Amino acid sequence: MTARTIVVTGAGRGLGLAIARRLGADGTALWLADVRADWGEDAAAALRADGVTARYVHVDLADADSVAEMAETVTADGPLYGLVNNAALADGVGGRAIHELEIAEWDRVLNVNLRGTFLVSRALVPSIITHAETHGTGRIVTIGSDAALYGSPRLSHYIASKGGVAALSRTMARDLGPYGITVNTVSPGLTESESAQFVPEHRHDLYRINRALTRPQRPADLVGAVAFLMGDEASYLTGQQLVVNGGFVLH
Repeated sequence: MTARTIVVTGAGRGLGLAIARRLGADGTALWLADVRADWGEDAAAALRADGVTARYVHVDLADADSVAEMAETVTADGPLYGLVNNAALADGVGGRAIHELEIAEWDRVLNVNLRGTFLVSRALVPSIITHAETHGTGRIVTIGSDAALYGSPRLSHYIASKGGVAALSRTMARDLGPYGITVNTVSPGLTESESAQFVPEHRHDLYRINRALTRPQRPADLVGAVAFLMGDEASYLTGQQLVVNGGFVLH
């Protein structure tokens, strides 16, 4: 993976940072895109201290102009090899049934999680195509959620957004296949990270009781799957959804 450049969104902390660290260990040059400059700068500095080529770039997925500015920055040095669409609103969402959910809250989550993923992909795909035209390959992985398969209650906006990104990935795989670019979704279960600290205890209990593997899920459980899909050995695997959740949803 040396000399390949990958953008990871939502990489300032948690799962996004864990993914970036794993890809960086493979020799990838990284752009850490995040809405929080303090998280992103600290994360990039920590990776550089470990010998990883990592830079922070600001992006607000809810703002098309911000996404365009991010794309201009990360492509200035040359074409991109790949993209990990990880950024999403997960903190403090949920708690209301579909008939109780405010329209503004629905719009807020879909605007970032689904529309934002579309905006980032749309902005960066031309650069990935340019890379693929020379090197014959490129990679996109989007982080979904097993909740979109399970149908968790009181999470309709989040589940719609994560089901949407999985569907978006499938059609992107068709669009980009002729260039040799693969597009896949990796869908974790409830993962012990910063974004899970506000998840109600009853949902943690649900996963504990129903996982085939009974221990908690950690970011380290997911990063290998992402690294595999971003690497050369996954060159003929596209349009798929890989569920990594310890057997909570058997897909």
